Order: sequence, then structure tokens, then C-alpha cells
Amino acid sequence: MTRPRFHLAFPVRDLAEARSFYGGLLGCPEGRSSPDWIDFDFYGHQIVAHLSPDECGHKNTSSVDGEDVPVRHFGAILTVPEWHALAGKLEDAGIKFVIEPQIRFEGQPGEQATMFFLDPSGNALEFKAFADDSMVFAK
Repeated sequence: MTRPRFHLAFPVRDLAEARSFYGGLLGCPEGRSSPDWIDFDFYGHQIVAHLSPDECGHKNTSSVDGEDVPVRHFGAILTVPEWHALAGKLEDAGIKFVIEPQIRFEGQPGEQATMFFLDPSGNALEFKAFADDSMVFAK
């Protein structure tokens, strides 16, 4: 059985920045585009960066396991090796983390590797990984 793919549209302040960040740094292949938006293949899902500078940035946080997590965020669940590779790539690129790469809920159901960072428009992204995939929805 194949899983449905999600579609997410989000605001950016500059399409060239978005193209460099999502296409270049994160390695998301570019799909269709116009002067106002760009489609990206985000790990098999469709995300669309829409030019809308006034809507950019995250504004609120919520406490999760002692960290101030940006309320509005998106990302992907990677394998553990992919997560480590991305963390290293982001560190090498000088990306400032909102929440440094770490293990959350250590020793508990749902234990996960996680990291948060912002795109150039201030949109928050979270990438995580589970050593045991059955823990994704663990209570």
C-alpha cells in the first residue's frame, strides 16, 4: 500500500533564497514554478513556497520536554543515518539551530532525535528520526 502524499504551502520573503535553501542546501528537487511560487519535492511530498513576505516567520513557542518549540513548523521524519548526515550538513553550512540536534524523550516511548532551525524567511523546520519506527505514534 502506498501512503498519500501531503501538500503544504507556506510563505517566503524571497524566492531566490527559498530556491537556494530548499533546493540547494536541503537538496529538494524543484518542480513547477512561477514568478510567485516554487514547488519542491520534499522527501516525496509537495511543498510550495509562495512569495508573501508579510506572512513570514514564526511567532509563538510551546514547551515540549523542556524546550521552546516553534508552534508553527514542518519537517520530515528521516532514518537515523539520514538525520545525522543532515545535522552535519547543516552544521557545516553554519545554520543556527533554534533547538540543537539532540535526543528527546530519552528512554521513554517516542524517543527521537530532533533538531529545529529556520529557513531564510523565518519558517521553522523540524527534522526527526526514530531508532524504532514503531515509536512514531507511541504514547
